[in-house]
Amino acid sequence: MTFDLPPFDLPDPFLARRDGARILLAGPAPQSLGLRDAGEGRLWPACPEGGLPAALAVFEALSAGPDEVVLMLDPAPWAALLPELHARGIAVPFEGAFAVFPALFWQVPDRWLAHAAPPFPELFRRGPHGRHPLRPPKPEGLLYRRFIPWLGQWLTLRALDLDDLPTFHRWQNDPRVAAFFEESGTLDQHRALIERMLADPHLLPVIGALDGRDFGYFELYWARENRLGAVHDCAPWDRGWHVLIGEEDIRGAEHVTAWLPALMHYMFLSEPRTRTILGEPKASHVQQLRNLTRGGFGKIRDFDFSHKRAALVALDRQHFFDARLWARPPESDGRPLRLSPTVLL
Repeated sequence: MTFDLPPFDLPDPFLARRDGARILLAGPAPQSLGLRDAGEGRLWPACPEGGLPAALAVFEALSAGPDEVVLMLDPAPWAALLPELHARGIAVPFEGAFAVFPALFWQVPDRWLAHAAPPFPELFRRGPHGRHPLRPPKPEGLLYRRFIPWLGQWLTLRALDLDDLPTFHRWQNDPRVAAFFEESGTLDQHRALIERMLADPHLLPVIGALDGRDFGYFELYWARENRLGAVHDCAPWDRGWHVLIGEEDIRGAEHVTAWLPALMHYMFLSEPRTRTILGEPKASHVQQLRNLTRGGFGKIRDFDFSHKRAALVALDRQHFFDARLWARPPESDGRPLRLSPTVLL
């Protein structure tokens, strides 16, 4: 079986071929990643050339499916990388060897965040619903990038700016979107809305794209400063979000399994102190509530805003990583698998 890999930071595409328990990567600089089958869903990889970026790519590919843990039975080939892998929690001692546990590895931001930053110092200030931390400067440009194996496409998240006004305006005036988002208006009204959001330190407006095609808008917010903070006891780094899928052909369940976990992954990676991600969709939006339940959210209760009856839902950080909610969904099992592209230096 052959797996096509699109280019990733390299001018030429790579091909991956699986031969039994062995993955062979070929491209401008052919590489061989030997894997010994350890049974019980475990694999022992040989250390790849290319240093840490190549190792992270291998771990992502191996942890994107049902395998429980990646074991490095013989640490000798990994000697050069093990100190850094261990110090950062990517590989930890386990049963006399070193192991890469997906729940740890997928919390390390290097593979997915465009600009990983250390946690912003914590200083509390007064807010509309009690004290909240001083928020870090909002990132700009590309935020997150991940290859979605079951779609065979790159999913990216980037910070919205005024260049996105025409697309934002078109989406907000789509009757189907306006029925739930309630932000239809003129071009000038939407320009003013974007300017207000960009100036608001508690809001981060985001555009999602698949293979460079914009498909949706996500509004991320710090929950304590938001209207949600008035009706729920939000923790200091809890985050909430709103979603608008603007393109009709991206509204299906197959795409929800791509953008929903990717967005949650971004929020957990970008702030390690975020323990819970909250949502407050309309209580009557049955399909969205069904999608959220499948994505790991639990319903807490219904409540009333001034403008809608809402359902309060929450996703726990530990549950997201322990349950591996980023992984290939069961309904995609019949599709040809495409491994995540590898960076080779």
